[in-house]
Amino acid sequence: MDKILFKTDTDGFSKDLHKTIKNTFTKADIKKAVRFLWFKLFFYLSCFLLSITFLYMNTYSDHLGYLILNYLCIGVSGILLAFNSSHDACHENFSKKKWVNNLIFYFTFNMQGTNARLWKIRHVSSHHLFSNVDGCDADVDDNPLIRFSPNHSKKWFMKYQHLYAPFLYSLYFVVWIYVKDFVYLKKKNLANLRNQNYPFWYTIEFAIWKLVYLSYMIILPYYLLDFTILELLTAYMIMVVVGSNIFIYTLATTHFTMETEFPTANKDGVLPYNFAEHQLIVSMDYHPTSKIATFLFGGFNSHAAHHLFPNLPHTIYPKITPVIVEKAEVYNYRYNVLTLWGTIKSHFRYLKKLGE
Repeated sequence: MDKILFKTDTDGFSKDLHKTIKNTFTKADIKKAVRFLWFKLFFYLSCFLLSITFLYMNTYSDHLGYLILNYLCIGVSGILLAFNSSHDACHENFSKKKWVNNLIFYFTFNMQGTNARLWKIRHVSSHHLFSNVDGCDADVDDNPLIRFSPNHSKKWFMKYQHLYAPFLYSLYFVVWIYVKDFVYLKKKNLANLRNQNYPFWYTIEFAIWKLVYLSYMIILPYYLLDFTILELLTAYMIMVVVGSNIFIYTLATTHFTMETEFPTANKDGVLPYNFAEHQLIVSMDYHPTSKIATFLFGGFNSHAAHHLFPNLPHTIYPKITPVIVEKAEVYNYRYNVLTLWGTIKSHFRYLKKLGE
């Protein structure tokens, strides 16, 4: 793969933006945002662990409806925990001590059944470096059934992708937990990640966490509760389907819409935008200054701020975003923002367009 470079920042946007952010927000503001980050960790982690505890207590005997509701509580609280805590811990925003961030990240992420170590490599070393750049963004490449990029080849069945995508999206976690993680563990080349050669202890850790997940989700409930394996799997699958949809419509809409771009490098390997403008062009915000949206989605709703300032806690993004918008207007940079429902509609229009 040829080396890809961003266009040189000649207009000073990035320098001006970072200087303004530094002068606008004090260390006390950042510390306050970090304290709120810790509060959200304890809140969502408590909801998650309490939901698991209620499941094992079996207070509803053999009532299948309550079992399904309990699994949904585990799944939804787990996803919100990942949104609001795992992601920030991945970017080391909880503490200056790396082990603290790692402890939070690996526990909260692996408990969702998805491998934390492999995802962090893809997220930090691929997606954040070259978002929406073909051959360089692991989130864009390697999707054989859905055409996310206009630069990818088109297969005949993709003209229906806007129709069948919701069904595939509903199974996203099933594929990630039981297929994709195993593929990534053995895959040497993925997007810009080349010659990946993981040590054997990665495999040991991988197997242990998968066993932990299956144990607390399926095996222990089977031995502790008055339900058949079919009933447990039914409740589990409903949880996975609901969780998959929450995950997809929260994240896929932040990059794959009619408004976002997929920049391509010229013959010299230079992308058409500097790094900062690139992040604005490829990102989509929804309700970025809403306290409710930020509390639920963990800053994914303020996606431009996240890609420009990944090492700041997401709890400060609602205050940073207006500064980004103001500077974008001054430098005539495009800033993408819609409602959540608007991003979902735009996402499916985009899928339809790319399938035609």
